[in-house]
Amino acid sequence: MILAVYSALLVVTLVLSAPWWLVRMATSGRYRAGLAGRLGKVPACLAEAAAGRRVIWLHAVSVGEVMAATELVEELHNALPEWVIAVSTTTETGQRLARERFGARSPVFYLPFDFAVLIRRYLRALHPEMVVLMESELWPNLMDVCFSQGIALAVVNARVSDRSLPRYLRLKTLWRPLLMRVSLFLAQSEENGSRLVRIGAPEDRVKVTGNLKYDVKAPGENAMTSLLQEHLPTDAKVVIAGSTLDGEERMLLAAWPRVLEEEPESILVIAPRRPERFGTVATLVESSGFDVVRASELRGGGGVRRREGVILLDTIGDLASVYSLGRVAFVGGSLVKMGGHNPLEPARFGVPIVMGRSSENFREIVDAMKAANAIRIIETHQIAGAFVELLRDEESARAMGEHERQVFRAQAGATSRTVASLLDLLDRKAS
Repeated sequence: MILAVYSALLVVTLVLSAPWWLVRMATSGRYRAGLAGRLGKVPACLAEAAAGRRVIWLHAVSVGEVMAATELVEELHNALPEWVIAVSTTTETGQRLARERFGARSPVFYLPFDFAVLIRRYLRALHPEMVVLMESELWPNLMDVCFSQGIALAVVNARVSDRSLPRYLRLKTLWRPLLMRVSLFLAQSEENGSRLVRIGAPEDRVKVTGNLKYDVKAPGENAMTSLLQEHLPTDAKVVIAGSTLDGEERMLLAAWPRVLEEEPESILVIAPRRPERFGTVATLVESSGFDVVRASELRGGGGVRRREGVILLDTIGDLASVYSLGRVAFVGGSLVKMGGHNPLEPARFGVPIVMGRSSENFREIVDAMKAANAIRIIETHQIAGAFVELLRDEESARAMGEHERQVFRAQAGATSRTVASLLDLLDRKAS
């Protein structure tokens, strides 16, 4: 009955929101990619890749989950070289990154809408022995169909956020039967493990293996990073503002003239979180009195004029590498109340990190970094002062970078523990 009501509500939601989706597709081109797959048409290449082979299906919703899954997929390939590790995503940006990271060895596809009839089509094509969901991707019909077909279902890097915990607790009676269908929960931390039990997960199926994000290797220099290095002045002091959200760019640009007064060699790189905002942010930069330099257009030649140029990183999948160019990094989603984004991306390079106070989405990571003096938390009025201080005081900046590396070393190893637990689950299912 619960699943029938859920499916009916899902149909109503899709029907009522259809005009909005259609307008978005027509005006921006978003959501067109993979639409047939989302509606249940299994890509022929997916069925061909899985034919006659043993399969694990891993779902990573977007860029963050794909990055966290990178080492996991690699180690699963090493442990099970004859198997297919098929990877699905929900977002277009996640799909692009997954194809870049896994496409040579793993078929990559879009997750279908969560209707039982669509899920079954993919399960018939893949015949997976295990389905692995990343973090908090709990899709009721997917969970139920896997359970009914005897497919092992694991949730890895599992977490229950501060924002979602109250909702889960209010609906605990409804969620408990669905969580009983999961074979294994591998939690990021003791706190997340405890929260999973509180919302209805069986305690004997919850295990703490650590956060996979600590095991993501620092990306090597890519083409965009090399291009930016080529065009930046040799003495530039680069501030990378990554994953910024609406409102944050305006705050950063308002503070930037003061930074330039104190440190004239400084150059700001802004990387908006959402690609559809690239044009809006470019207009905002210009209206703030700066020339906007689009990273995507640097291939045409020319450089970046100090003081007058703000670089807009208007490409997908390059930010993780571009952080390596920074003398300071600001991690977005934190000056507005959106829970923050992942500070580990710049931390891998030992780049001093500045964030606002909103960090609920990565609270445990931020808390660990705060305890190690590896991050600076600021208010809006402190932006310029924090940037100037870290740009000027190289000794303090280096110390922060070393503290960041210490946090990484202390938290490493989640991937190997996760793989060992998944292999154990496969063995138990087979016996």
